Amino acid sequence: MALKAEDVFTPGAFPEYTYISRKSAVSDLSYEFRLMQALKVSGFLTSLVGPSKMGKTILCEKVVGFDKIVEMSGADFGTETDFWKLAAAKVGMAVEGQFLSEKVIAETNDRYSKKENYSLTKDKIIQYYKRENLVLVIDDFHYAPEKKRMQIAQQLKDAIRRGFKAIVVSLPHRADEAIRRNADLSGRLSMINMESWEVNDLKEIAKVGFGKLDIQISDDVAQQIAVESLSSPQLMQYICLNICTILEMSEHNDRRVKHEILETAYCYTTANFEYGDVVALMKKGPNMRGKSRNRFQTQNGKAYDIYELIVKSIAENPPIMKSEFENVKERIYRLIAVGCKKPAPQAIKESLVKMRELLHGREDIFKVLDWKEGILYILDPLFLFYLRWGGGLKNV
Repeated sequence: MALKAEDVFTPGAFPEYTYISRKSAVSDLSYEFRLMQALKVSGFLTSLVGPSKMGKTILCEKVVGFDKIVEMSGADFGTETDFWKLAAAKVGMAVEGQFLSEKVIAETNDRYSKKENYSLTKDKIIQYYKRENLVLVIDDFHYAPEKKRMQIAQQLKDAIRRGFKAIVVSLPHRADEAIRRNADLSGRLSMINMESWEVNDLKEIAKVGFGKLDIQISDDVAQQIAVESLSSPQLMQYICLNICTILEMSEHNDRRVKHEILETAYCYTTANFEYGDVVALMKKGPNMRGKSRNRFQTQNGKAYDIYELIVKSIAENPPIMKSEFENVKERIYRLIAVGCKKPAPQAIKESLVKMRELLHGREDIFKVLDWKEGILYILDPLFLFYLRWGGGLKNV
């Protein structure tokens, strides 16, 4: 039976037909081998760090297996969430309840039943995970409240000494300080840093996938898609899937991926991305309480305030996920008309601080960027892609 495009390109699920194994630049070992090796070391906690949408969870699913992986998210934790109750709930263990016990009276051989209460302990949960060879994966660890991260680290420290297997997944610039800088975990960490995907690795997704579907794609077209995918295999899968949709809708029944359809595919890919409110909030900036902001004349003849300039500069070519302040400033200055006033560097820095505070005070989908120690991080490649191709700059 012929494969369908949605079978081959799976941006939201495990890529059965387009899984690409990568090697670590540091050790020249595959990430699969490094993670498998880490999990074999008894008494060690594994810390897996890498940029968003880079396939960290997919790597865990590949190595651990769907039948043995237990997935949590940092977003599952509130300040009052009990770690072990949640760990039990994820595998269907009832934390407390009643059971019927049957007893026999020796003298009469009579049987009787009575209800007894039970309460699941941490030790029993650990034993269950060990007995079933389960591995707990805490994804997006940085989303848990700061104090909760410290508590989780303490719970894991005790559990791993007794053979409990766990992987903590987080973003690189937030590098799970609660885990890596925990003195009690010193010498008990297996640390794996996942580098961003190279263009050549992303190209393989397109080449392998379109090959499975008997669709031709040239190396230079695959390269263009890979560059626009912003180091994200998930985004690469999205774009390739939408290219297939365009080809299916074509009256010519074309079986080749041509340059001419790429921009259409990029725009189609953003159709269901929910970043409109995020961009609107970024452009609006914090409430000025009746005051007006300075506006700066740009080369396209329009005048923008500093928040609109920041948003527009992020979307400019080349797309960059991490920028030193000097680069951020220069991208903004390139937008300004010759001879016109430019925003002061300090004003740009202060605006970046306020923009970060504005975004991080809301739901997770708004946490698309971070400004830390003079570096601007774009946390979500799908957001940047939307900004470039999804009308994110409409009316700007």
